Amino acid sequence: MRQQKEKRSADKLLMSYPASWWRNMWREALPSGNGVIGASVFGGVQEETVLLNHARLWHWGRKDELPDVSGTLAQTRRLMDTERYAEASWQLANALKERGYGTKLASRFPLAAIRLVMPCGNAFRGYSRMLEMDSGEVTVGWTDGPSRYRRRLFVSRADDLVVYELGGYEEAIVSGEIGLDLHPSDRWADTPEFKELEQSIETGAGDAYVWFAGTNDDGTDFGAVMRVIPDGGSIEAKGSVIRFEGARRLLVLVKLFVLGERSKDWERLKQELAEPVVDSSYEMLLERHIALHRPLYHSASLELNDPDDDLRSNERLLLDAYEGEAPPALVRKMWAYGRYLFLSGTSSAEEAEPFGLYGLWGGDYRLVWCHNMANENIQMMYWHAHVGGLGELVPSLFRYYEGLMDDFRENASKLYGCRGIYIPAGSTPGIGIPNQIVPVILNWTGAAGWLARHYYEHFRFTGDVQFLQETALPFMLEALRFYEDFLVTDTDTDGIYKIYPSVSPENTPLNFMPADGKPLAHPMPTAINATMDVAILKELLQHLIVANRKAGGDPEAEKEWSRMLTRLPAYRLNKDGAVSEWIHPAFQDRYAHRHLSHLYPVFPGQELTQESDPNLFGAFEKAVQRREIGAQSGWSLAHMAAIYARFGDGDRSLNCLDILSRSSLLPNFFTLHNDWRGMGVSMQMPTAPVQLDANMGWVNAVQEQLLQVSDNLIKLLPALPGRWKRGRLADWRFHTGKVALSWNQETGSFRAELTADRDTDIIVKLPDWAYACRITGEDVQPSPLGTAYFSLRMKSGASSVVFESSN
Repeated sequence: MRQQKEKRSADKLLMSYPASWWRNMWREALPSGNGVIGASVFGGVQEETVLLNHARLWHWGRKDELPDVSGTLAQTRRLMDTERYAEASWQLANALKERGYGTKLASRFPLAAIRLVMPCGNAFRGYSRMLEMDSGEVTVGWTDGPSRYRRRLFVSRADDLVVYELGGYEEAIVSGEIGLDLHPSDRWADTPEFKELEQSIETGAGDAYVWFAGTNDDGTDFGAVMRVIPDGGSIEAKGSVIRFEGARRLLVLVKLFVLGERSKDWERLKQELAEPVVDSSYEMLLERHIALHRPLYHSASLELNDPDDDLRSNERLLLDAYEGEAPPALVRKMWAYGRYLFLSGTSSAEEAEPFGLYGLWGGDYRLVWCHNMANENIQMMYWHAHVGGLGELVPSLFRYYEGLMDDFRENASKLYGCRGIYIPAGSTPGIGIPNQIVPVILNWTGAAGWLARHYYEHFRFTGDVQFLQETALPFMLEALRFYEDFLVTDTDTDGIYKIYPSVSPENTPLNFMPADGKPLAHPMPTAINATMDVAILKELLQHLIVANRKAGGDPEAEKEWSRMLTRLPAYRLNKDGAVSEWIHPAFQDRYAHRHLSHLYPVFPGQELTQESDPNLFGAFEKAVQRREIGAQSGWSLAHMAAIYARFGDGDRSLNCLDILSRSSLLPNFFTLHNDWRGMGVSMQMPTAPVQLDANMGWVNAVQEQLLQVSDNLIKLLPALPGRWKRGRLADWRFHTGKVALSWNQETGSFRAELTADRDTDIIVKLPDWAYACRITGEDVQPSPLGTAYFSLRMKSGASSVVFESSN
């Protein structure tokens, strides 16, 4: 019984308050979702809101014809050759502006809101709000006088609908009214666009149904149909709501539609909601949903220190973190919560989109930075997926970018006169052409190469040769074709490549910052040979050589790619002995910045390790140590935590998560872009947009602390924080198999079991304190890398290899 309680409490988020952020209460709602539909529960007792979102619902974008301004590249480079960098920086952006180009990204927006009103006889007490992550259920409970009430909701993966039950305990009955409505805007209510949307809304009710629809800016309709099923009592349609009286329970079922026609979709959804499979109890619908949800949620497991059997609320855990250290219970719940958000916010379904910065839970009509941003954010949201056993949810990322390839080819040709693809940092469905007409975005060319890493890693984890041949390799080749035309051979450096214009996202070299200290966001980002650009190209070439060989490609191509590798410039060290953010000496390092782009060869890349080049590795470590904490954001603290983990510094890695929990974490555990309260930690901005990339980054950082995976090396507990004395994990993945691991530093015990899904030839590094251990399994040999390293070979399906030690 005790073990069951421990397991359940570890997978719950418990809250003592309803959503309370003034006006934007969706920011503190509790989320549920099936990867396509999202529901956000605010938690009010008398007046409740459940916000509904759909992955395919976007509006207010604008796609202009992209003019051919490729001739500006030569002028940009001529200006840079004469060190007129500031003037050169704006050449491309100004050329587009002069031609009246004005593409704008679309925004996600809420489809509708469930509005519920229930009378209260007494002031509430005993309030709680809870999310059970292993089922996706959100529950709100309270006591009113002698009666205890409960509302619970989930979004079904099995039946593609929102399931909502109102009820009480013992003799409690429920009465009130429920309907569907347009959620009011926090900031855009007076704009013509919102007024037009508002005027298109139509609602109605009849029999046991409520219907709702609006018209999007593309002329298609979106909406929902609700069915209300009482257990006892009575219901009555009144205007656009259903009134219910004296029911023991009320089951509410909601289906959504987008890109449709209201009259046809209303009728279709009414019929679907009347089908026998839907006309069943809450428990039966939940059981069908859990059968699909729970295997994803439990695809990997983690315990830290003692199993988390306390029932501290989110608010209490955050107060504990404010004392200085995130409790292990908070760290572990954030790991589980990030995974929960990911599997609830995207899926393998054709309707699914890549996981977005707001997931499926944004609550306004022009959300800040809600587009898919590929100069850090979308990559961060996928770093954790394969190691944590959620790789089956990754292909929606590839479908999205594959669907925009025509735009990307047009970009390469019309912006730079190159073949291949140029991916703008920001994009939304159907809009893959440039939209942020500023140098810091337009002049950065690394997005395609960075995304190519995700294609390659998906192949490495799945071993899917068909995916490699038909999807990954073609994308990687398109990315390389751009570089083949864009690269310049520098005659002053014996044929070494020169990449320019080149941007280190989103930083400006220190010697180009305004002398008057004015806080400009991106004064002059356009440089030569940003370290990240060189690292991305180097990685792309190395991955292409391997991928081409495995796909049975042309060997002559590999020879050319190998020659290209020899012509890439070496990384440069600055006066502090740290790797510089720009290889070209004209650009000075600026440490007061949130992006950590020049650390790419260490993380997320795997070009450099302590084993491969300890001196250069140490220079990269100095680079991250020089970054100023006060200049960081929520997501950059998660990124920094992963980087410190790669350096084996578990305590500094965990400290980044400590700071993140104190500065950019809401009570519902949504992460924010920044602190907004003048606390001196993270960027100072008056607003603090929700950005769930840090939720995913937290998951990855914890995984990097405990397991690091590359093509030829697996590190077990490589950056174990000193505070985590005990723990266990299971079903974590390396490229060709799985790892189960437990440790207790107080007793010196350690056990790791590796099993192979495919033939495996790898080196395993044990923690330094656990290298003297018993080994069971075939073909395990000491490695020349050191006493803690072992060469391991396993056949697919063969018995596992176990490393075990104890004092």
